[in-house]
Amino acid sequence: MKILKRVSLALLAVVVAAIIYMVIRFLPIMTGMAAKTMCSCVYVMQRDPESVVRKELSVFPGLSSATITFHQADSTVTASLLGRESKAIFRKGLGCTLLAERSEQELRQQKFDLPDPPAFSPNTDRWPSGDLNSDTLLAGVNYRQLNEAVDSAFVDMDPGSPIYTHAVVVLYNGQLVGEKYAPGFTRNSRMMGWSMTKSITNALIGILVKEGKLKIEDPAPVPEWQKDDRHEITLNDLLHASSGLKWSETYFFPGDFHTMFIHSDDKGGYAAGKKQKYKPNEHFAYSSGTTNILSKIVRQTVGDKDYYRFAYEKLFNKIGMNHALLEPDGSGTFVGSSYGYASARDWARFGLLFLNDGIWNGESILPEGWAAYSSTPAPAALLQQYGAQWWLNAGEKANPTHRRYPDVPTDAFEAEGFEGQHVLVVPSKHLVVVRLGVTHGSGVNFSKFVASLIRSLPE
Repeated sequence: MKILKRVSLALLAVVVAAIIYMVIRFLPIMTGMAAKTMCSCVYVMQRDPESVVRKELSVFPGLSSATITFHQADSTVTASLLGRESKAIFRKGLGCTLLAERSEQELRQQKFDLPDPPAFSPNTDRWPSGDLNSDTLLAGVNYRQLNEAVDSAFVDMDPGSPIYTHAVVVLYNGQLVGEKYAPGFTRNSRMMGWSMTKSITNALIGILVKEGKLKIEDPAPVPEWQKDDRHEITLNDLLHASSGLKWSETYFFPGDFHTMFIHSDDKGGYAAGKKQKYKPNEHFAYSSGTTNILSKIVRQTVGDKDYYRFAYEKLFNKIGMNHALLEPDGSGTFVGSSYGYASARDWARFGLLFLNDGIWNGESILPEGWAAYSSTPAPAALLQQYGAQWWLNAGEKANPTHRRYPDVPTDAFEAEGFEGQHVLVVPSKHLVVVRLGVTHGSGVNFSKFVASLIRSLPE
């Protein structure tokens, strides 16, 4: 009995020690997430703090228990929990940045050549570049059925698990045929894209390819890779998340993902410092780190003089994404994996750009065939359902049982983000669907939702 008691006490001690260790590891993650999320939601998206606590901060147990303090004088937010404190700062034109390695003073002293506000008249410029939409109804579209489908995206099937849909926009043949917003949101509201930002990074790489400044089959221009096996990694490998770098994209346990986002100022540099685990193009691993390497490549290719205007002047302003904003890390590089914001109509414009193979009002924004390249599966991707920073409904060997969305055509591809952000492009149906919100778990059956929209369209 004494031996059993000692073993039990030893096991209890191990469990308690493990819990304490995990709490210590998780505390900076939780306070960092709380501070950064609250800062961006309030200062960038103009959200009510109480709704942020109720929606975004409920994703992790205990996260909503953090004490949030706003410092209006300098537009900063601190979050504290069990003696740990994290701080995020807001800078006009840049959004919010979580303090990690650099001091607030160092970040405040950084210089940025920001773009001028776009010159546009949203209420007089016609869709899609402006917001003036045609009143003409498209032949063959069952608008009653379509509107019922749009309405369904805002209905909570389980009152105990609200889906918090914030916006839905539907484009057919380039025209805006369906649109709805939750109370407190409008067509001008900036909304968080999370990992849909990866697809924006894809577009920025595409623009540089079109300009002849990058080639996707060339070795990635990462200086620290030139003297080891990593020099074989190409831009194509990075775009298809098949670099072979050692990486853990785990969200619910401390690892590479949280180390990069919470503790590192240079997120692309942190990811580029990872060692090679597999040969390039032989192993698929969805990786926010990979995308941040790409974002850093964009910066070094463009040069700091033009970098902070590049995305706006070469992409956003050209296609009417006039509410779009990218947030930088502490080193000044845009967090191309996750921190992109735009209105629902802006996100729809982005999807329309890819539906039209990168052409906007007769101008080629992206290289010819870039949309097809982006929606071509990575050879090593599981079930071939990932292209170049875009998710695919099915790979080249389309199998209805292996579709991400069984009720949607196989040629569909999408930008997708955490908590149910979607920009779905369905070329065969001339369709773009945007759904934005804060949904935890499986509250939205996106496949059936899109199928109901398709049924309202002409055959």
